[in-house]
Amino acid sequence: MARYVTRVRTSRPAEEVIDHLADLRHFADWDPGVTEVTQLVGDGAGPDAEYDVTVRGVVGHLTLRYRTVEFVPGEYVLVVARSAVFTSEDRISVVGDEHGSVVTYDADLRLNGPLRLADPLLIPVFHRIGEAAAAGLRDELAGVRVL
Repeated sequence: MARYVTRVRTSRPAEEVIDHLADLRHFADWDPGVTEVTQLVGDGAGPDAEYDVTVRGVVGHLTLRYRTVEFVPGEYVLVVARSAVFTSEDRISVVGDEHGSVVTYDADLRLNGPLRLADPLLIPVFHRIGEAAAAGLRDELAGVRVL
């Protein structure tokens, strides 16, 4: 399993931030690997929302069906995409405080079935993808990285 976690502090309030980030139609605004998002179920963030997310792949573009499996307004969202080859889980959580909020973006990518043996090969590539997304997230929220 390849995992990438980053934390970003922003002056924006937690509820505003999670509502924005949980609506995957905004993914392309901050993740440079995402080229297009189409919402298929729902209207914005919410439980059971589904999106087709098109990403740049090694050999072209790949469209993944992301489904919101957990959503707590003002707190967090968990979205999952499963394909024949891999599973991607992205959890975005936000904690508010007197200065705004801290966003934690926690992404897991793992190969399915017998391909799982090659999971360690994903780690360096996924880390580069995560770093680019984290930089975009900081810019989107006009925030700073929290270690």
